[in-house]
Amino acid sequence: MQKQIEYRIDKDKSISVILFILQSLGKVDIHKLFKIIYFADQKHLVNYGRPITGDWYVAMKDGPVPSNIYDFIKIVRGDSIYHDEDLKTKFEIHDRMILTPKVNPDMNELSASDLACLTESIKDNKGLTYKQLVNKSHDAAYKKADRDNMIAFEDIATIAGANDELLKYITLNSEVSNVVLEDPVCH
Repeated sequence: MQKQIEYRIDKDKSISVILFILQSLGKVDIHKLFKIIYFADQKHLVNYGRPITGDWYVAMKDGPVPSNIYDFIKIVRGDSIYHDEDLKTKFEIHDRMILTPKVNPDMNELSASDLACLTESIKDNKGLTYKQLVNKSHDAAYKKADRDNMIAFEDIATIAGANDELLKYITLNSEVSNVVLEDPVCH
């Protein structure tokens, strides 16, 4: 049996992803933002063996939702028990659903492959309606997950075209990315 693929979210990169999408589109509703990130992660997993932000997706009613990124939005919106004043300096939310940037993304956080997949996902999805994005994102990976539970990275990669060898590579890559290196102790 194959190990479950898990990643750690990179908060700074996630914020840069949000801001890159907002900078590209000017403003975006949270649903479209989530789907652009989801489809960019699909492409990145199958082409480069890792997701962009490391965030995991929840199978919610209207499609996959990046869990931690949604938490960031709830913090800025004031819907969270958590507080992060720095997040509120990055983007703002209008009418509870529309995001606009306050600052530019930190482009040092995003690799060339991150940018390529994000740019392609923006191009492919910016003109789609809410309903079209719901239908497109209710893919086999989404359908395999229980409602309001995690969508497995294995399933996201598989529907994007990953074969068994690539899944082994993605699994190994996730294990390496989750290794916590301890500071050496000098005696």
